[in-house]
Amino acid sequence: MKDLTGKKLLILGGIPLSNEVIKYAKQLNLDVYVTDYLEDSPAKKNADKSFMTSTTDVEAVVKLIKQERVDGTITGFVDLLLPYYHDICMQSGLPCYATKDQFEKLIDKVTFKQLCRDFGIPVVEEYKIDDISDINTINNLPYPVLLKPADNSGGRGITICKTSDEFIDNYNKSISFSKSKQVVVEKYMNTKEVTIFYVLQDGDIKLTAMGDRHIQHFKEGVIPLPVAYTFPSIYLEEYEKTIHPKVVDMFTSLGMKNGMVFIQSFVEDGKCIFYEMGYRLTGSLEYKIIEHASGYNPLTMMIEHAVTGKTNVDLEKLANPHFDNKYCNITFLVKPGKIKAIEGLEEIKKMHNVLDIFPSYKDGDEIPESALGTLKQVVARVFAYASSNEELSRVMDEVHTKLKVTSTEGENMLLPHFNTANIEEI
Repeated sequence: MKDLTGKKLLILGGIPLSNEVIKYAKQLNLDVYVTDYLEDSPAKKNADKSFMTSTTDVEAVVKLIKQERVDGTITGFVDLLLPYYHDICMQSGLPCYATKDQFEKLIDKVTFKQLCRDFGIPVVEEYKIDDISDINTINNLPYPVLLKPADNSGGRGITICKTSDEFIDNYNKSISFSKSKQVVVEKYMNTKEVTIFYVLQDGDIKLTAMGDRHIQHFKEGVIPLPVAYTFPSIYLEEYEKTIHPKVVDMFTSLGMKNGMVFIQSFVEDGKCIFYEMGYRLTGSLEYKIIEHASGYNPLTMMIEHAVTGKTNVDLEKLANPHFDNKYCNITFLVKPGKIKAIEGLEEIKKMHNVLDIFPSYKDGDEIPESALGTLKQVVARVFAYASSNEELSRVMDEVHTKLKVTSTEGENMLLPHFNTANIEEI
C-alpha cells in the first residue's frame, strides 16, 4: 500500500459512510479533514480536523483548501455533492476524477437511459408525463408504475403507484426530492436484480464485480430494499458477452478516464435491463469484497487519485469479476424507531469467514418514519466469504442469528432477513 505521509485529504460531507474514507485514508498515513455545515456529523469525530464550511459553498471550501494547504478532496455515496465537488477541484487546482459534463449526464436518470439506448443497452420502459395536470395520460398509464426524482439517490422520493390517485398524491413528493424538479415515470419491474461494478484508470475500463441483489418488500407503496448481495452473479458470463462491450463503448464515448461506477439493473429472462447508475463511491461498500477477492481496493484507488492525480494498481493483472470464492454483503434493515441497543457486532466480526462489518447507526440513534423505503433503513452491513454456496449459506445463517437491534420500547427493530435457500435460485 502506498505511503502518502504528510498529504492532506479533505472529505466533503461527514455522513457515517465517510468514516470508511477516513479509515482507509489513515492506512495511507494521510491527514484527514472533514467539512460540512453540521456540528455533530458522525465522521467529524474521527477526523484530524473538522470544519463548519458547507460543502455547497464552493468559494468558501476553495478558500479553506488554500488556507489548510489541502492536497486533495473527495466525496461519495450521494449524487447531490458531485457537481460541487467538481467545481471545488477545478477552482482549487486539485485532481478530479470526472468532468462536470460526465457527472451531469450520468446523475440524471433520463439522460443516462438515453445514453444507454444510443448504445443498444436495454433500459426500463418509461412514460412521458409533462405535467401533473395531464390527467388523461396519468389515467391511462399501465399501472403499477414507479415514480421517482430524476436526480436523487438512495431510494429517496421513490414511490410505487398502483392507481392514478396514488400517482397524483405522490407526484409532488417526488418533485421535492429533485434538484431539477423533474420526475421519471417507469414501468414497475417485479423481477430479479443485479449490481455491476467498474473501475476506471487512465481510460482503461475494467469490470471488477457483479453481484446478485436480493431484495424484499416490507411496506405497500415503497420500493423493495436489499437484504443481501451475493458474488459473483450467476448472470456474469451472459452480461460479459452481451452488454459489457456496449458499456465500455458508452463510457469511452463520454471520455471517462478515472473513478468507479456502479450500475443497477433488473434481470428478465437472463437479460440485464439497466435502470440507473452512479459515478461515485457506493454505500454497498463492495470494495471490501473486491480487496479480498482480487487484491486491490477501489476506495484506496479513489483516495490516491484525490491527492496525487494517479493510481498505481495493476488493473490489467488484478481486475477479474470471476472470484475464486463466494462472497456476500448481508444487509440488515430496521423499522423506524429509537435504538436502545445494537448487540452482536463484535461477535460477528470475530467469525472466521467474516471480512468486515459496517454499522450505520449506534445506540441512541433514531430512524425516522421518513426513512421508510430508503437506504436509511440499513442499520449494518456484514461482508463474508466461503468456498461454496452451501458454506456461504451456513455463514449467513449464523450471522443472522447473532445480530440484535432493540428499540427503547423494548421491541425487536430488525426486519426479516434474507432467506439463504434462495442463493442458488437467484
